[in-house]
Amino acid sequence: MSLEKALTVALGTHVEVELIDENGASEPLAFDLVPDEQADFASGFLGAGTPLARALWGNRADESVPYRRGGVARVRVVNVMTAARVQEEDVAAKRQAVIQQAVAESERISDMVFALAAGSKWGDYDPGEAPA
Repeated sequence: MSLEKALTVALGTHVEVELIDENGASEPLAFDLVPDEQADFASGFLGAGTPLARALWGNRADESVPYRRGGVARVRVVNVMTAARVQEEDVAAKRQAVIQQAVAESERISDMVFALAAGSKWGDYDPGEAPA
């Protein structure tokens, strides 16, 4: 048995799986398992605390586990190897920037809604104009 075959799904591993639906159709998925604070699924880094990671934890290649999410019925581990990549991006800072951008956009939309509502309530009244 090769060293790669002996590896189990754990932090620091690169995992290749097949998501298998009720009809037996499968979809491949690959990711590196990282601590939750480093997770960035769009970049291929799955957090260890996610339901998928918890379901796969400790399994080896060629093992299947039940996993009922969406249309998925089970997951088959295709390969487990030592991860070659390291999450170098500061994911926490990236998340904070996205949150700040969302808050700013929300405030902008709220201001627009208020301005539209004030215009409909007060008609042409402009609080910035001096009365005639």
